[in-house]
Amino acid sequence: MGPTGLVLGVDVGGTGIKARVTDAAGTVLGEHRVPTPRADPDAVQLAEVIAELAVTAAAASGATRLAAVGVVVPGVVDEVTGVSVLAVNLGWQGVPVRERIHAALVARGVDVPVAFGHDVRAGALAESRPVPGATQPLDRGSVGFVPVGTGLASALVVDGAVVSGGGWAGEIGQVRIQHGPHAGLRVEEIASAGAVARRAGTASAHAAMLRVQQGDPVATAVWQECVDVLGEAIAWITAVAGCHAVVVGGGLAESGAMLLDPLRTAVADRLVGLRAPTLLPARHGDAAGAIGAGLLARELLDTLAPTEDPIGGRA
Repeated sequence: MGPTGLVLGVDVGGTGIKARVTDAAGTVLGEHRVPTPRADPDAVQLAEVIAELAVTAAAASGATRLAAVGVVVPGVVDEVTGVSVLAVNLGWQGVPVRERIHAALVARGVDVPVAFGHDVRAGALAESRPVPGATQPLDRGSVGFVPVGTGLASALVVDGAVVSGGGWAGEIGQVRIQHGPHAGLRVEEIASAGAVARRAGTASAHAAMLRVQQGDPVATAVWQECVDVLGEAIAWITAVAGCHAVVVGGGLAESGAMLLDPLRTAVADRLVGLRAPTLLPARHGDAAGAIGAGLLARELLDTLAPTEDPIGGRA
């Protein structure tokens, strides 16, 4: 077992922040959700929110202090330097997010190590951890992880190790569609929960799903276009990486068979003659990123010597 003490795992999304406090055994001691600050190009407000979460979480858990904080964010992330290279949905470019968060924590009297990473790669780490009795191990071979949330990205896990690609791996949502009615748009502008809600004219993807179930033609067309574009992206991931399984998560995956059944067909239709992956629903739902952030914090405690700079990261 790794170091004792509580860690706070924080997943920063395009619209909301999810945080979990866990002990060394992985037991969840508290969960918190707050909105993501808007119009925050330098991540100053975000840092203050996370510092407040750290103080609140420690108090609610009955601890005098946390042992470490792990924070994961979307976009292109340099995990070594702690910099958000580019986060389209948050308006960040070249922002030293980890440094800002650590400074805000220290100002609140929480001087602890800060692990920093990518939300989808952290989610993939959480989803790929071995589960007793699992019939299909996800810590062997090539496994894709595709959370369909506010935006769209992916991660690849090979024999239990998450592929970083220098911070650039998995940004499938930013690829521009070259042909067809959506030519010129980015993949996530069609194949994401945010896109489904926007294009269907509903408050949420869940509301769009309900309209599909009621036979609404606009929502049904939007849903099918999402499936087609997402299926195309997963087929390419599979063909390149040889994935034997792809875990589909995020808010849209909560629709279950309504998404996964047509998506399986769409992927298989594009991989005729090739091995189609097993498409699996995410075990952790939209909590995967926060769980992964906690795992990064725990790994940092495993490797960080007491004399090292508390602004840590994963090489």
